[in-house]
Amino acid sequence: MEPMKLPGPKARALIKRDSSVISPSYPRDYPFAMDYGKGSWLWDVDGNKFLDFMAGIAVNSTGHAHPEVVKAIQEQAEKFLHISSDFYHVSMIELAEKLDEIAPMHEAAVSFLTNSGTESVETALKLARYHTGRTNFIGFTGAFHGRTMGAVTMTASKAMYHSGFYPLMNGVVHAPFPNPYRPILERKFGEDYGETVVRYIEEQIFRQIVPADEVAGILVEPIQGEGGYIVPSAGFFPALRKMCDKYGILLIADEVQSGMGRTGKWWAIENFGVEPDIFTTAKGIASGIPLGACVARRTVMDWSRGAHGNTYGGNPLSCVAAIKTIELIEREYMKNAAEVGEYTQDALAEMAARHPSIGEVRGMGLMIGVEFVSNKESKEPAPELRDSLVHHAFERGLLLLGCAKSVIRIAPPLSINKDEINHGLEIFEEALTLAEKEFLK
Repeated sequence: MEPMKLPGPKARALIKRDSSVISPSYPRDYPFAMDYGKGSWLWDVDGNKFLDFMAGIAVNSTGHAHPEVVKAIQEQAEKFLHISSDFYHVSMIELAEKLDEIAPMHEAAVSFLTNSGTESVETALKLARYHTGRTNFIGFTGAFHGRTMGAVTMTASKAMYHSGFYPLMNGVVHAPFPNPYRPILERKFGEDYGETVVRYIEEQIFRQIVPADEVAGILVEPIQGEGGYIVPSAGFFPALRKMCDKYGILLIADEVQSGMGRTGKWWAIENFGVEPDIFTTAKGIASGIPLGACVARRTVMDWSRGAHGNTYGGNPLSCVAAIKTIELIEREYMKNAAEVGEYTQDALAEMAARHPSIGEVRGMGLMIGVEFVSNKESKEPAPELRDSLVHHAFERGLLLLGCAKSVIRIAPPLSINKDEINHGLEIFEEALTLAEKEFLK
């Protein structure tokens, strides 16, 4: 496939304007300047067409500009745009009722609506402290929870996220995330690696760093996002839940990237057979309209009036978009995520057999990580090869997004079909072949 000449003249002009007025902190990777989108396809300002394998970082769950979502927003916009969370409106209540219905816990669930994932995490941290009367937290290396002060303290995927911002929030200790592909702790004979990590928390962190009875919560992504789309080993969450119950610690599941049907279930934690006390959601909840939620067991969300609040949380446009998004996921896209996700992982596994640089294919549903290595035996990461693949794919009409040191995350709209997956994987393999020629000897 012939590469396109990118960026085109209109895109170059926009990028030049952007550099004069937009913060340089945004991590732009390649020069894609969007004009419009439809389903799994995007067009840039110069008319070039691209297949979307990243969905705005797992945000556009129903695809771009889904007509039913657009209609719901338009109809609400004609009524009112904002009233603030100091008052009542029906879509806010209906959304919270739906979140209660699909929440991954048997106890009734109560929602605090926010504008983003990082706000949802901040809410969860405050709630955990308020409910327990404790101040400390356990997080995990490789985690990404957001960039506001509490959330970025819990984040431990890249040191750059902390650089220049110390002192961070106090009372946070990180444990290794149970990455089966790259374990760093020594297992006991017959022990699941997830159990090893939980044992490390109990034997090392609780005995040597912070007493268990002073820990308010353990914040964890059921499947790590920025950290590399890492699926923990099977014993991790059952052991973690048991330990939390033993010491009265709240289990907080960050479902911002992994939730909303992406793994083929409403919430990724459901794949591991345990219930959280609190979970956070955002990204895919409203098909691209800013919205998040912190959802907790009713007995946990016991704070008093005025203890926490915000202005835009529960915005009516966001709420109706979320209600329609949930309806579409429930009706067809969650099942599609499971089926097309399995199809995609099988195709990538076959591709891995043909390519020496693919160290591992992992994931659930349409949350798939492909890790690249310079050698399959040593598992030495291959970040330059990964980056080259991303750029070769972009030039051929496929949008990809990296994570961790040498992983590509495949997180397309949940509405994507097998023909589109096949087209994308054809470009993916062509770009990979070019990258391997450049960086593998």
